[in-house]
Amino acid sequence: MTSATLSQKNRKIGLIFLGVAAAMLALGFASAPLYRLFCQVTGFGGTTQKVTAAEASKVRAAGSMISVRFDGNVAPDVPWTFHPERSTDTIQLGQRDLAFFVARNNSDKPITGTATFNVEPEQTGQYFNKIQCFCFTEQTLQPGEEVRMPVLFYVDPKIANDPNARDVQQITLSYTFHKAEDSPS
Repeated sequence: MTSATLSQKNRKIGLIFLGVAAAMLALGFASAPLYRLFCQVTGFGGTTQKVTAAEASKVRAAGSMISVRFDGNVAPDVPWTFHPERSTDTIQLGQRDLAFFVARNNSDKPITGTATFNVEPEQTGQYFNKIQCFCFTEQTLQPGEEVRMPVLFYVDPKIANDPNARDVQQITLSYTFHKAEDSPS
């Protein structure tokens, strides 16, 4: 084997390893958005589904009832009180329901927050559909301001056909408000 042939093979192997390293780096940067997309599509980890009003209008209520429990929290750096107006509601599968959460800014300056959410048990996430929600956008509360924030949702009747979720009697919808990245400290 000549020196030139050996040099070409080494260059080829080097380029292959460089390509693999670049692909791994790109996958590392793409993993968070890809995971978020996976959770939104499958409902994995209690991620709820987002639907349009037109999509929701095609769903028909079924005979079964389910209890929905509401939970509200704030991160330690958010000087708000945040809670649901009512702690539970019993709804018919496929029926739209409107729940309200109350948030109050207890500080002396405007605070912008963003809500993260999930449902438990996590296997119900793919059946919990939000039509409208305060969690879709950032919320800015002025000093001392108190607001009612709605969430319009339904639980897909297909849950009754899922062997992993059909025996669920209660779903918990939980929100936690965090300070938005661009919110003043």
